[in-house]
Amino acid sequence: MNVPHPLSRTVVVTVAAALLVASAAPAHADDAAPETTWSLTPATAEGPDSRVSLRHVIDAGQSVDDFVTLTNFSAHPATFDVYASDGIVGASGDFDLLPPGETPVDGGAWITVGAVESGSADGGVLTVEVQPESSLTIPLTIAVPADATPGDHPAGVVAQFVPEGDGPVQMANRVGVRAHLRVGGDVVAAIAPTLVSATYEPSWNPFAPGILRIEHRLENSGNVRLGADTRTTVTGPFGLAPADATAQIREVLPGQTTPSAERLEVWPLFVALGGITVDPLVVGEDDVVAPESSTSSFTVVTVPWAQLALLLLLAAAVALAIRLRRRSRADVQRRIDEAVARAREETAAGADAGASTTSAGADAGTSTGTAGADAGVRAPQSPERGAAVDERTASVG
Repeated sequence: MNVPHPLSRTVVVTVAAALLVASAAPAHADDAAPETTWSLTPATAEGPDSRVSLRHVIDAGQSVDDFVTLTNFSAHPATFDVYASDGIVGASGDFDLLPPGETPVDGGAWITVGAVESGSADGGVLTVEVQPESSLTIPLTIAVPADATPGDHPAGVVAQFVPEGDGPVQMANRVGVRAHLRVGGDVVAAIAPTLVSATYEPSWNPFAPGILRIEHRLENSGNVRLGADTRTTVTGPFGLAPADATAQIREVLPGQTTPSAERLEVWPLFVALGGITVDPLVVGEDDVVAPESSTSSFTVVTVPWAQLALLLLLAAAVALAIRLRRRSRADVQRRIDEAVARAREETAAGADAGASTTSAGADAGTSTGTAGADAGVRAPQSPERGAAVDERTASVG
């Protein structure tokens, strides 16, 4: 099988079925035994050709014929359902078709799978048995409605393996060929980003940046498919602490949107200013002129909680250190003041004691002097008494 973008493969429960991812190699059924391998490729009426897809530009109301070849590489017969469906781009970004059972409403509905020998058609599905190691070329008719709008209408044709028997769990294994269908008319190429959300998750490590998660969609509002290079940029106030991320979207179909997400490490500077820039790309061999770049801006609050908490702790530590230092100084000063006061008291007490001693000595000297003086005074004042004594002495003698 030849498909530019792989189709997807999934397990289907009960009646539901999903799409198989198909590569350029033949597909393999996952049933126990025997193993079935097959492919579906673009072709002419004579058999497979070198094309990788069905590509047609058709005016509204017109139709074209084409072919695909279904090849069974297995050593046993195998039965397949061949049908057309609308093209989509899955969550992985790969081209895909609607899941089995869903009715196409666009390009897939324009494709009719023709009848072949050993096959039967029912409701747009051709059920055919292909013999071992043989191929079967199947005709297709692509009829564009008269009211079809200009532009791309993606579609595809698939061959889905039909296993024998029914079980509660079945695998929907299918491979396909992509159909690039474009309706003639004015081509409008337009794609732009639409912001969904931008959330900031702060780190509780004050020395590490937080995480900014940005979710956006690329919306193709034109009528032709486009790819895009996206660039997401974020800065703080005045262009501080810039961060950016780039991605490539391979394909966005007309009228569809493709989700995208980015994860950036951003330092919290209270506010982050960002933008999502889209540079449109032409996909594959499409004849399209890419439009100009477009940007969607956003603003996110980035409060530095961890850094503020650290600053608060540092401020508290500094305040505590200052308080303790002041308290220590006050305690030292108090001790000094107490020591000075005691010294002054001791000095004053010593001075009082010296003064008392001096006063006592002075009082004693004064008393002694007074007594001597009194004696000296009294001595001169007794001549008569002395004379009397002398007289008495003389008398006695």
